[in-house]
Amino acid sequence: MSALDHPGIRKVAAALAEAGHHEAADGIVVLADAVRTAAAAAEAVGVPVGAIANSLIFAAVRDGVASPLLVLTSGAHRADTDLLAELAGADKIERAKPDFVREHTGQVIGGVSPLGHPAPIQTFVDVDLEQYDVVWAAAGHPHAVFPTTYAGLVELTGGTPARVAR
Repeated sequence: MSALDHPGIRKVAAALAEAGHHEAADGIVVLADAVRTAAAAAEAVGVPVGAIANSLIFAAVRDGVASPLLVLTSGAHRADTDLLAELAGADKIERAKPDFVREHTGQVIGGVSPLGHPAPIQTFVDVDLEQYDVVWAAAGHPHAVFPTTYAGLVELTGGTPARVAR
């Protein structure tokens, strides 16, 4: 079985193709090593760290109930959870535990893709990604990434463009 046959990668490739993003689907790259950080991903594909779209899942807590929040942030900085709480209308934003991430995305931390989840997730797309002609995002597995654009991320996710870091 080739790495492209991994179920997580196949699901992301199918979701990209279904959305009409064939170049992104065809551009999936399976790397020799896991790229669980933006710096590792940037080095592996030869781009500035800011061109990596980190897919971060948080637990947005409203009235004691946690729901998933996906933040696609530039690898050049860290998302500000207080700012995210304001944007999401949440009482607080918490780091999601691995089982929460898998439950809501069907993917593991380090390989969470911006799409291919069991159900839609409220999403913010970092406006700092707009400065890059090509951005790279995880493709459903810690060893896989795909190329797209800022506009492509917004379209694919139905996300809201936002400044996610102060």
